[in-house]
Amino acid sequence: MKLGLKTAILPASGAADTAARCLEGGGLVAFPTETVYGLGADATNARAVARLYEAKGRPSFNPLIAHVGDLQAARRIARFDDRSLRLAETFWPGPLTLVLPKAPGCPVSDLATAGLETVAVRVPAHPVAHEILRAFGKPIVAPSANISGHVSPTTAEHVFGDLSGRIDLIVDGGPVSVGVESTIVGCFETPLLLRPGGLPREDIERVLGEKLARVPEDHNSAEALPLAPGMLASHYAPHTPVRLNAHRLEAGEALLAFGPRMIPGSERASVMNLSEAGDLVEAAANLFGYLRELDARGSHAIAVMAVPNEGLGEAINDRLQRAAVPRS
Repeated sequence: MKLGLKTAILPASGAADTAARCLEGGGLVAFPTETVYGLGADATNARAVARLYEAKGRPSFNPLIAHVGDLQAARRIARFDDRSLRLAETFWPGPLTLVLPKAPGCPVSDLATAGLETVAVRVPAHPVAHEILRAFGKPIVAPSANISGHVSPTTAEHVFGDLSGRIDLIVDGGPVSVGVESTIVGCFETPLLLRPGGLPREDIERVLGEKLARVPEDHNSAEALPLAPGMLASHYAPHTPVRLNAHRLEAGEALLAFGPRMIPGSERASVMNLSEAGDLVEAAANLFGYLRELDARGSHAIAVMAVPNEGLGEAINDRLQRAAVPRS
């Protein structure tokens, strides 16, 4: 992580247009929601999302929540059924996140959804968040505005203490009201409580008319995928087999490259380079899209060159290792 940004702090009054311009330029903006302060990035800009993962430190490409201004905006990125629509109409704006199938043409980047066919979406209940969302006009991903593993921030001062020099702007809207993250419900065939949070489970069950299922106990290990909603180690795998740390390309393989130097055998192969410059932010931004593209080309296998296991490289390698797990 390259530090050295001059992190500005602006009072909330009149800051929405400045925040929107910063987001449009690929910047990172911390702002208050009713739950905690979120670290915002343009959900449709994979490079901005990669910067967000990097700024939080020890990055893992967990699915991020796309924040939108209202239900109409949510329906442009996600598909609702009767149950999820009932929850949205009852609890939005508010501290409830719904994990839903992507709508056709969903503009949220693959990096923000961790390559899944679902998207996590929420309408926050905070006037400052609403002003920024209205001024920006697109979904904003906004995990808690803190270093990964630290206590979630409930004031602008908390954000500055963690992220000064790592992000562009902090919008100071005073202390938040809820103080814990949103409740996350997976709207699957059986509704699933993925994360307890600011909306009590009992309130959700009352509206649904049924109990929420719980996360399986065997999914709480460090090796498990984030349940929003990936369940299996091979969940992120393309259909084409993946071979890691390739030093030579075999006949019939496509190549997912990294850096300026190619490996022997790549001269006549199908090649996509995560970053010719060896830039891990660029590589992270390209990862899921390039895997999908190579998967569609009909090769016998996808060979992957080594990626440094530092910074964002740790998360890139985690996802590549999952992609290489044999599918049953």
